[in-house]
Amino acid sequence: EKGYETGEHAPGLKLGGCGAYRAAHHIIKTHAKVWHSYNNTWRREQRGMVGISLTSGWGEPVDPHSQTDRDAAERYIQFHLGWFANPIYRGDYPEVMKNYVGKKSAQQGLGTSRLPSFSVQEKTYIKGTSDFLGIGHFTTRYVLQKNFPFLQVSSYHTDHDLAELVDPSWPAPGPKWLYSVPWGFRRLLNFIKTQYGNPLIYVTENGVSESLQCPQLCDEWRIQYLKGYINEILKALNDGVNVKGYTAWSLLDKFEWNKGFSERFGLYHIDFKNKNKPRYPKASVDYYKKIISANGFPNPREVMP
Repeated sequence: EKGYETGEHAPGLKLGGCGAYRAAHHIIKTHAKVWHSYNNTWRREQRGMVGISLTSGWGEPVDPHSQTDRDAAERYIQFHLGWFANPIYRGDYPEVMKNYVGKKSAQQGLGTSRLPSFSVQEKTYIKGTSDFLGIGHFTTRYVLQKNFPFLQVSSYHTDHDLAELVDPSWPAPGPKWLYSVPWGFRRLLNFIKTQYGNPLIYVTENGVSESLQCPQLCDEWRIQYLKGYINEILKALNDGVNVKGYTAWSLLDKFEWNKGFSERFGLYHIDFKNKNKPRYPKASVDYYKKIISANGFPNPREVMP
């Protein structure tokens, strides 16, 4: 969306209402081709695995007793994770995506939906092309129904007719978009289990950045974030979710999309102004080392039911 619709990220194209869908369509088909190439040529010899890593937040209905809010939360997750995961695990785009984008395209007088379609052969070719699912997850939103005016310029953002809210009590140590909501991760993982046949999961990204540098490298909020989210993964494991591995994001402060070096996710602080780029461990390094050494929480009392 940011690369092909809003133009915030490279390649900076502003193809409103269709660019993101077309780019995603090519990504999914290309991924399937790579998977089949490996499966046919290298798997027998190397016995490796090919998967895809998808980043998604979790959408929770503002009012769990409201059917419209529950439907909006369902659209949130299907327009994010389901957009890519549904074709790969179930053979086609989510029905709600096809319905909403198709309906809005028709209202605009377009002869076909702005969401491309897969042929019968492509659906068969794409379905099942993942030996594991990589999941990047950072935060959660409350979701409710919101109808966008018909005459408004079409976009991926307005196609799903919903609004996102946050709870002001949620910790937000870093950028405005990243609130610490650990319980959302467990719900996302259970959604994946239910929707896609409990696939093998590797958590490929999970972490928090800081907007202000702490001169003492005392990132206590990152320790609490990691503790909360890893604890929810443990709960998901007890739920029967097939999580095989976890990667904290990230080892080092680094170049972060259009934020450059200003948004720091690293366990290690990097002095970018020094030509040698020296690295300094933040407080979270020692904590994370203990988790790695124990392959879990060293103190069982830290695990919250």
